[in-house]
Amino acid sequence: MTPARPQRLKAAPQFFTPKDFPTPLPMRPNDPPQPLATLMVATCNVLNLANPGRMFYENQDPYSAAEFERKLTWLGERLRMLNADVLAVQEVWDEAAFKGALGRSGLRYDFVAVPGAENDAERHGAQGTPRVGIATRLKVEALQSFPDFPPGLQVEVPGLGPHTRFERPPLVATLRMKHGQTLNVLTAHLKSKRPKFLQDAQGNPTEDRDDHKVMALASLRSLVMRGSEAMALRCLIIDLLHRTNIPLVVLGDFNDTPDSVTTQLICATNEIAYDRSARDVALFNAYDLQGEATLKKDVAYSHIHQGSPSVLDQILVSEEFMATGRNSVGDVRRVDYFNDHLHEGRDRTRSDHGFVRALLRLKIPPATPQSPP
Repeated sequence: MTPARPQRLKAAPQFFTPKDFPTPLPMRPNDPPQPLATLMVATCNVLNLANPGRMFYENQDPYSAAEFERKLTWLGERLRMLNADVLAVQEVWDEAAFKGALGRSGLRYDFVAVPGAENDAERHGAQGTPRVGIATRLKVEALQSFPDFPPGLQVEVPGLGPHTRFERPPLVATLRMKHGQTLNVLTAHLKSKRPKFLQDAQGNPTEDRDDHKVMALASLRSLVMRGSEAMALRCLIIDLLHRTNIPLVVLGDFNDTPDSVTTQLICATNEIAYDRSARDVALFNAYDLQGEATLKKDVAYSHIHQGSPSVLDQILVSEEFMATGRNSVGDVRRVDYFNDHLHEGRDRTRSDHGFVRALLRLKIPPATPQSPP
């Protein structure tokens, strides 16, 4: 005899009334989003931008008229593509040539300056080394070049003595945006890694450049010079940031990578791990602060040396551009690298550096309501 299957018990139906649910909390109206102003900044090493027919380095021929035309046309096209509100440039020998390239771009910049590279009846461009400059659409409230290290901060360079000045003085511009926000922009170009050999007053070498030990010492000289410039730049940055709420953007050719000792010396970001108050005078790489929705392509390099790509041209920002920072007044929306021309072969009518551009956003404070008369 087959045993009867056990019957499943059906769950009793449940009925709910409105009183069984808690009364929902009243909805909080969403705060209207704070409007944001955009600011596009870019840095460009323009590779020996000089007027035609003028000698800039003794071991290089001056540009011919045809070369100069090609360089201005090429550079103008790149500047138009960048379309930056603030354009920082390095390796400018003649301010007039920079203005010419801007003219080819078809863009309008109300302020253009390359201190030390002016061209007029008495001044004939930069001498000895190229200079840094700026072009901007923003109102310029102050502009200052800093050729000397802070007092007491000279560094001894083997065989050369005390290093007390920047080879290419950094430039600080105080700018004001349309909605009233003030910010400082610092343009820099640090000493290259090229070995620094000793030479006499006429420029003749005084040591054997084929000696490997001499090469090592010459490379150390460059490192010490670049490190001392990074230290002096760091001191300038501290003066600009300490106990202020004015945002700072530092951009240019650092001739070293973001993780190098010299760049970290300039940023001092690592100090925050031990001292939270150090955030007040620290700098952050704009590339690392991009919004979460940004697609970070693996093309972040601005220079190729012996087939190896690296980032030498950088944009650094103060804590005011950290979206979640306590003193935030904006953020970094995105950073782009324009470097396709680095694969087109070396040509001095172009540049051997990629150009870097960052889109920054700053909060527009709400308008203060005016009381009726």
